[in-house]
Amino acid sequence: MGDGRKIRGVLFDVDGTLVDTTLLHAVCWAEAFRQHGHVVEASVIHHAIGMSGEKLMAHALGEDHDTSEDEALETAHLTLYKQWWGRLNPLPGAADLVRACHKNGLTVVLASSAKDEELDALRSALDADEAVDVATSSSDADSGKPDPDIIQIALKKAGLEAADVIFVGDAVWDGYACQKAGVRFVGVTCGGTPEPDLREAGAVEVWKNPAEMLANFEESVLTSTAASDERD
Repeated sequence: MGDGRKIRGVLFDVDGTLVDTTLLHAVCWAEAFRQHGHVVEASVIHHAIGMSGEKLMAHALGEDHDTSEDEALETAHLTLYKQWWGRLNPLPGAADLVRACHKNGLTVVLASSAKDEELDALRSALDADEAVDVATSSSDADSGKPDPDIIQIALKKAGLEAADVIFVGDAVWDGYACQKAGVRFVGVTCGGTPEPDLREAGAVEVWKNPAEMLANFEESVLTSTAASDERD
């Protein structure tokens, strides 16, 4: 692959990739919009999940919408979403995949653009902190996906180069951000985005969920180029 360099790290999106939150976000955004007088189809919102809140609102309401209510909309979404934090579920095989990557000598990075308190809830649901080396949050970057800022910050925090890593994500916005950052993208469809869309966004592999990726670990791009020295 590429220049033949071994993969040294794996960057994971978290929402919709490791923790089952995509549809929760869509419903909470739809209700936040409704509370402020906007009727937006949940399917429209679902396609935008993975973008930053600012970009999602522009996608749902139009680039020329009144941005003076953006902060109130984001607060309403977060308030609604918080009600689920104690009931979040990891996606099948998520924690085991993270641990397998760590065991195989890869630096594991949670490249999330969630707010700090939200990331804490996601990490609690995942329950694999012992295998996580680095994590990012929205406080680390000025702009969210599809801009590459979070990926670039994650690389810097982990001491890795773009050619050293694979990014695993569930949205086309992950793929577009990876293209801009020069990072290879592996897609999972458990967030609700179909394989053809992920392929079009640049995915070199697509799996159903973390469990399927783990079941095919030996054949995946991770193992074929992963560091050979396993961790204790």
